[in-house]
Amino acid sequence: MGITLWAVTFSAVKKTVSRLLLLVVSMGYGVVRPTLGSITMKIILLGVTYFIFSEALGLVEHLGNINDFTGKARLLLVLPVSLLDACFIIWIFSSLSQTLEKLQIKKSLAKFALYQKFTNSLAVSVLLSVAWIGYELYFNAADPLSELWRRAWIIPAFWTLLAYIILVVICILWAPSHNPTRYAYSEETGDDLEEEGIPLTGGGVMVAGDLATKVDIKERKVSSAIEPHVFGLGEDLEEDKRV
Repeated sequence: MGITLWAVTFSAVKKTVSRLLLLVVSMGYGVVRPTLGSITMKIILLGVTYFIFSEALGLVEHLGNINDFTGKARLLLVLPVSLLDACFIIWIFSSLSQTLEKLQIKKSLAKFALYQKFTNSLAVSVLLSVAWIGYELYFNAADPLSELWRRAWIIPAFWTLLAYIILVVICILWAPSHNPTRYAYSEETGDDLEEEGIPLTGGGVMVAGDLATKVDIKERKVSSAIEPHVFGLGEDLEEDKRV
Protein backbone atom coordinates (compact mmCIF):
# COMPACT_ATOMS: atom_id res chain seq x y z
CA MET A 1 0.00 0.00 0.00
CA GLY A 2 2.85 2.41 0.75
CA ILE A 3 4.46 1.86 -2.66
CA THR A 4 1.10 2.27 -4.39
CA LEU A 5 0.44 5.50 -2.50
CA TRP A 6 3.85 6.84 -3.49
CA ALA A 7 3.28 5.89 -7.14
CA VAL A 8 -0.16 7.55 -7.24
CA THR A 9 1.21 10.73 -5.64
CA PHE A 10 4.17 10.87 -8.00
CA SER A 11 1.85 10.41 -10.99
CA ALA A 12 -0.45 13.20 -9.78
CA VAL A 13 2.53 15.54 -9.29
CA LYS A 14 3.85 14.69 -12.76
CA LYS A 15 0.50 15.42 -14.41
CA THR A 16 0.04 18.69 -12.53
CA VAL A 17 3.55 20.00 -13.21
CA SER A 18 3.40 19.08 -16.90
CA ARG A 19 0.12 20.96 -17.36
CA LEU A 20 1.38 23.97 -15.46
CA LEU A 21 4.57 24.09 -17.52
CA LEU A 22 2.61 23.94 -20.76
CA LEU A 23 0.40 26.77 -19.53
CA VAL A 24 3.32 28.95 -18.45
CA VAL A 25 5.18 28.37 -21.72
CA SER A 26 2.02 29.16 -23.70
CA MET A 27 1.74 32.48 -21.88
CA GLY A 28 5.17 33.44 -23.18
CA TYR A 29 6.90 33.56 -19.80
CA GLY A 30 10.49 34.68 -20.34
CA VAL A 31 9.85 35.39 -24.03
CA VAL A 32 6.94 37.86 -24.25
CA ARG A 33 6.51 38.76 -20.59
CA PRO A 34 9.17 38.86 -17.84
CA THR A 35 6.73 37.82 -15.07
CA LEU A 36 3.29 36.26 -14.83
CA GLY A 37 1.98 39.15 -12.75
CA SER A 38 -1.42 38.94 -11.09
CA ILE A 39 -2.39 35.63 -12.72
CA THR A 40 0.25 33.72 -10.74
CA MET A 41 -2.17 32.94 -7.92
CA LYS A 42 -4.81 31.75 -10.40
CA ILE A 43 -2.32 29.36 -11.97
CA ILE A 44 -1.25 28.03 -8.57
CA LEU A 45 -4.88 27.61 -7.48
CA LEU A 46 -5.72 25.67 -10.64
CA GLY A 47 -2.67 23.45 -10.17
CA VAL A 48 -3.44 22.68 -6.52
CA THR A 49 -7.08 21.89 -7.34
CA TYR A 50 -6.07 19.58 -10.15
CA PHE A 51 -3.52 17.81 -7.95
CA ILE A 52 -6.10 17.17 -5.21
CA PHE A 53 -8.71 15.68 -7.54
CA SER A 54 -6.12 13.72 -9.53
CA GLU A 55 -4.65 12.30 -6.31
CA ALA A 56 -8.10 11.34 -5.02
CA LEU A 57 -9.01 9.67 -8.32
CA GLY A 58 -5.78 7.68 -8.34
CA LEU A 59 -6.30 6.50 -4.76
CA VAL A 60 -9.86 5.37 -5.49
CA GLU A 61 -8.74 3.51 -8.62
CA HIS A 62 -5.75 1.72 -7.10
CA LEU A 63 -6.56 1.40 -3.39
CA GLY A 64 -10.35 1.20 -3.36
CA ASN A 65 -12.40 -1.97 -3.01
CA ILE A 66 -14.27 -3.41 -5.96
CA ASN A 67 -17.85 -2.50 -5.14
CA ASP A 68 -20.60 -0.14 -6.25
CA PHE A 69 -19.42 2.65 -3.97
CA THR A 70 -15.99 2.66 -5.62
CA GLY A 71 -17.58 2.95 -9.05
CA LYS A 72 -19.74 5.89 -7.99
CA ALA A 73 -16.81 7.62 -6.29
CA ARG A 74 -14.70 7.15 -9.40
CA LEU A 75 -17.44 8.66 -11.54
CA LEU A 76 -17.73 11.65 -9.21
CA LEU A 77 -13.97 12.20 -9.37
CA VAL A 78 -13.58 11.66 -13.12
CA LEU A 79 -15.92 14.57 -13.91
CA PRO A 80 -13.96 17.30 -12.05
CA VAL A 81 -10.65 15.98 -13.41
CA SER A 82 -12.06 16.08 -16.94
CA LEU A 83 -13.41 19.61 -16.42
CA LEU A 84 -10.04 20.77 -15.08
CA ASP A 85 -8.30 19.21 -18.08
CA ALA A 86 -10.70 21.12 -20.33
CA CYS A 87 -9.86 24.33 -18.44
CA PHE A 88 -6.16 23.70 -18.99
CA ILE A 89 -6.67 23.08 -22.71
CA ILE A 90 -8.80 26.19 -23.22
CA TRP A 91 -6.45 28.39 -21.20
CA ILE A 92 -3.37 27.03 -23.01
CA PHE A 93 -4.71 27.67 -26.51
CA SER A 94 -6.13 31.08 -25.62
CA SER A 95 -2.74 32.03 -24.16
CA LEU A 96 -1.00 30.78 -27.29
CA SER A 97 -3.32 32.89 -29.43
CA GLN A 98 -2.52 36.01 -27.39
CA THR A 99 1.21 35.26 -27.45
CA LEU A 100 1.21 34.84 -31.24
CA GLU A 101 -0.71 38.09 -31.62
CA LYS A 102 1.80 39.98 -29.46
CA LEU A 103 4.76 38.54 -31.36
CA GLN A 104 3.17 39.41 -34.68
CA ILE A 105 2.60 43.01 -33.56
CA LYS A 106 6.22 43.30 -32.36
CA LYS A 107 7.39 41.66 -35.62
CA SER A 108 9.54 39.17 -33.73
CA LEU A 109 9.90 36.68 -36.56
CA ALA A 110 12.03 34.07 -34.79
CA LYS A 111 9.82 33.94 -31.70
CA PHE A 112 6.65 33.92 -33.83
CA ALA A 113 7.90 30.95 -35.87
CA LEU A 114 8.84 29.11 -32.67
CA TYR A 115 5.42 29.53 -31.06
CA GLN A 116 3.63 28.75 -34.31
CA LYS A 117 5.38 25.38 -34.47
CA PHE A 118 4.59 24.81 -30.80
CA THR A 119 0.91 25.62 -31.39
CA ASN A 120 0.70 23.24 -34.35
CA SER A 121 2.27 20.46 -32.29
CA LEU A 122 -0.23 20.93 -29.46
CA ALA A 123 -3.13 21.04 -31.92
CA VAL A 124 -2.05 17.70 -33.39
CA SER A 125 -1.74 16.23 -29.89
CA VAL A 126 -5.26 17.38 -29.02
CA LEU A 127 -6.66 15.77 -32.17
CA LEU A 128 -4.88 12.52 -31.33
CA SER A 129 -6.23 12.70 -27.78
CA VAL A 130 -9.80 13.13 -28.96
CA ALA A 131 -9.44 10.21 -31.35
CA TRP A 132 -7.93 8.01 -28.65
CA ILE A 133 -10.69 8.91 -26.18
CA GLY A 134 -13.19 7.68 -28.75
CA TYR A 135 -11.26 4.43 -29.12
CA GLU A 136 -11.07 4.07 -25.33
CA LEU A 137 -14.83 4.46 -25.01
CA TYR A 138 -15.34 1.87 -27.75
CA PHE A 139 -12.88 -0.52 -26.08
CA ASN A 140 -14.59 -0.25 -22.69
CA ALA A 141 -18.05 -0.68 -24.24
CA ALA A 142 -16.96 -3.74 -26.21
CA ASP A 143 -15.33 -5.36 -23.18
CA PRO A 144 -17.57 -4.79 -20.14
CA LEU A 145 -16.23 -7.88 -18.33
CA SER A 146 -12.53 -7.01 -18.90
CA GLU A 147 -11.95 -10.14 -20.93
CA LEU A 148 -9.43 -8.29 -23.11
CA TRP A 149 -7.20 -7.47 -20.16
CA ARG A 150 -4.10 -8.51 -22.11
CA ARG A 151 -4.57 -5.49 -24.39
CA ALA A 152 -5.87 -3.07 -21.76
CA TRP A 153 -2.36 -1.76 -21.05
CA ILE A 154 -2.44 0.06 -24.40
CA ILE A 155 -5.00 2.58 -23.08
CA PRO A 156 -2.84 4.21 -20.38
CA ALA A 157 0.37 3.62 -22.35
CA PHE A 158 -0.83 5.95 -25.11
CA TRP A 159 -1.12 8.92 -22.72
CA THR A 160 2.40 8.34 -21.39
CA LEU A 161 3.75 8.10 -24.93
CA LEU A 162 1.91 11.27 -25.99
CA ALA A 163 3.29 13.20 -23.01
CA TYR A 164 6.78 12.00 -23.90
CA ILE A 165 6.38 13.09 -27.53
CA ILE A 166 5.27 16.58 -26.44
CA LEU A 167 8.32 16.78 -24.16
CA VAL A 168 10.60 15.80 -27.06
CA VAL A 169 9.00 18.47 -29.28
CA ILE A 170 9.58 21.12 -26.60
CA CYS A 171 13.21 20.01 -26.21
CA ILE A 172 13.74 20.28 -29.98
CA LEU A 173 12.10 23.70 -30.28
CA TRP A 174 13.91 25.16 -27.26
CA ALA A 175 17.21 23.40 -27.92
CA PRO A 176 20.44 25.30 -27.04
CA SER A 177 21.88 27.32 -29.92
CA HIS A 178 24.70 29.75 -30.70
CA ASN A 179 22.30 32.69 -30.37
CA PRO A 180 20.00 31.88 -27.42
CA THR A 181 19.17 35.54 -26.75
CA ARG A 182 16.88 35.67 -29.77
CA TYR A 183 14.19 33.92 -27.68
CA ALA A 184 14.74 36.00 -24.53
CA TYR A 185 12.43 38.75 -23.34
CA SER A 186 13.50 42.20 -24.52
CA GLU A 187 11.79 45.58 -24.85
CA GLU A 188 14.54 47.15 -26.96
CA THR A 189 13.88 48.15 -30.56
CA GLY A 190 16.92 46.21 -31.73
CA ASP A 191 15.40 42.91 -30.71
CA ASP A 192 14.58 41.97 -34.30
CA LEU A 193 18.18 42.50 -35.39
CA GLU A 194 19.42 40.27 -32.62
CA GLU A 195 16.85 37.62 -33.58
CA GLU A 196 18.15 37.51 -37.13
CA GLY A 197 21.68 36.91 -35.85
CA ILE A 198 23.01 40.43 -36.55
CA PRO A 199 25.40 41.45 -33.74
CA LEU A 200 24.63 44.96 -32.63
CA THR A 201 27.87 45.33 -30.68
CA GLY A 202 30.02 44.76 -33.74
CA GLY A 203 28.22 47.55 -35.60
CA GLY A 204 28.77 49.86 -32.64
CA VAL A 205 32.50 49.19 -32.69
CA MET A 206 32.67 49.89 -36.39
CA VAL A 207 30.78 53.15 -35.98
CA ALA A 208 33.06 54.19 -33.16
CA GLY A 209 36.11 53.37 -35.25
CA ASP A 210 34.80 55.41 -38.17
CA LEU A 211 34.16 58.38 -35.90
CA ALA A 212 37.63 58.11 -34.42
CA THR A 213 39.15 58.01 -37.92
CA LYS A 214 37.15 61.05 -38.97
CA VAL A 215 38.23 62.96 -35.87
CA ASP A 216 41.90 62.14 -36.54
CA ILE A 217 41.57 63.33 -40.13
CA LYS A 218 39.96 66.58 -39.00
CA GLU A 219 42.69 67.18 -36.40
CA ARG A 220 45.36 66.60 -38.99
CA LYS A 221 43.70 69.04 -41.38
CA VAL A 222 43.40 71.68 -38.69
CA SER A 223 47.02 71.22 -37.56
CA SER A 224 48.27 71.39 -41.15
CA ALA A 225 46.28 74.55 -41.72
CA ILE A 226 47.53 76.20 -38.55
CA GLU A 227 51.23 75.35 -38.92
CA PRO A 228 51.96 77.64 -41.95
CA HIS A 229 50.41 80.59 -40.16
CA VAL A 230 52.50 79.92 -37.08
CA PHE A 231 55.69 79.66 -39.10
CA GLY A 232 54.81 82.83 -40.96
CA LEU A 233 54.28 84.67 -37.67
CA GLY A 234 57.72 83.58 -36.43
CA GLU A 235 59.44 84.90 -39.59
CA ASP A 236 57.71 88.28 -39.22
CA LEU A 237 58.97 88.54 -35.65
CA GLU A 238 62.56 87.81 -36.73
CA GLU A 239 62.36 90.48 -39.46
CA ASP A 240 61.08 93.02 -36.88
CA LYS A 241 64.04 92.24 -34.61
CA ARG A 242 66.53 92.74 -37.47
CA VAL A 243 64.93 96.08 -38.34
